[in-house]
Amino acid sequence: MNNGLIFSATCRGVAILPKRLSYAIGDVGTWLAWRLMRHTREALADNLRAVFPAESRRALEARARLTLQAYARDVIDFLCALDLSPADTTALFVYEPVHARLFETLLAAGQGIVLVSGHFGNWELGSVAMRRVFKLPLTIVAMAEASDTVNQLRRDIRDRLGADTVEVRKSLDTALQIRKRLSENRIVALLMDRHVDRDRVGVQFLGRRAWFLRTPALMACLSGAPLVPCFIERAAGGRFTVEPGEPIVVAADAPRDQAIQRATQQFADQLEVRIRRNPQYWYQFYRYWDAQIDSPPAGEAKQD
Repeated sequence: MNNGLIFSATCRGVAILPKRLSYAIGDVGTWLAWRLMRHTREALADNLRAVFPAESRRALEARARLTLQAYARDVIDFLCALDLSPADTTALFVYEPVHARLFETLLAAGQGIVLVSGHFGNWELGSVAMRRVFKLPLTIVAMAEASDTVNQLRRDIRDRLGADTVEVRKSLDTALQIRKRLSENRIVALLMDRHVDRDRVGVQFLGRRAWFLRTPALMACLSGAPLVPCFIERAAGGRFTVEPGEPIVVAADAPRDQAIQRATQQFADQLEVRIRRNPQYWYQFYRYWDAQIDSPPAGEAKQD
């Protein structure tokens, strides 16, 4: 879906076709991808073995098809949501009033919020909820896409939503940009379940060792902003739940590396609960566990 030609065609098609027809085309496309893209199918199956260790390869590959289908539908729903009326946008989401008030309460402290999620559920749709329903100041920290076309399209979409973008470049520049946005009392959103080079911290995740991104917890530690997990999942009737997790405070009275690791582990634990409940919404299309096999950064003890 992040190929320039496919993503451009998807954006154009979703804009003019009924959603039901877009779903049908997406279902056919993902079935073909599941059949023809052997490496992707096998990677998805291998990733899910951590959740279903006793299942056969055939059963896991069947689950991989459900993941591809779910991802395509989530992309379609996100693109469709961009053109909804204000009333229909509000009706798209299911949430408790206390969840909306949580963000307002935390922002009242004036230190911003580090909003974190994983490659799980419809995290892109979360930007629609934050900007058009909750009407909150949002900055999205994102890796540049491999395709310049896709990168520009995604930037254009964020601009339409009024969401600020910080593109990951040099680590120092990215950190300074995040600190600036937090000092402006904005919500800064990052995906935390993939590391970037040495920007990482070790956690236990789905019963295995994994590297998560260190920057979110580091920024929370330096700024005093809370780390707030948030998950967007499909609900009945084509709607989506918006569920913040338990806010995480990065301890200021503990050694920094220890506090960062503890906070990151707390996020990993919350994400794991979601994945075990709805594994078809975990969108890692490469061999995730192979990327975790590496020596720890200097100064970090290896964990079994």
